[in-house]
Amino acid sequence: MHKILKIIAALLSLAGIVFLVRIIAAGDDAIKSGEEAALVDPMAYVAYIILVLVLVFVVVFVLKNLFTNTSGLKNTLIGVGAFAAILIIAYISAGGDTREYALQDGVATSAQSQMVGAGLTAFYILIVIAALAMIFSGVKKIISK
Repeated sequence: MHKILKIIAALLSLAGIVFLVRIIAAGDDAIKSGEEAALVDPMAYVAYIILVLVLVFVVVFVLKNLFTNTSGLKNTLIGVGAFAAILIIAYISAGGDTREYALQDGVATSAQSQMVGAGLTAFYILIVIAALAMIFSGVKKIISK
């Protein structure tokens, strides 16, 4: 498995280098004018392939680690539950705005306004929690010395 991954990484790296050299050789003006779009597209596909591979490996290894380490699974579920509780509290506390806001694709609805308010409220709650955690950690570190 490790050898296969090394070969795939080497092939993707080689393809990326080849496409990069071709893009640099074409020059900025040719790329900007759209004449050499055929050079940029393969480079983007290589980037997409790498992104998908990285995401797949991250998800697989995170799930594998969660199920092999049961104490970690418990802590993860507690964290996910706390985050879900914050999102629910933020959604309940955010009210929909009855004013109409002009968007590019139409008008924002009350439900969309409530979701934006919930996102902002959740963000503020998480900022406060993060600040309190940093302060608590710093005070605890000072006291323990």
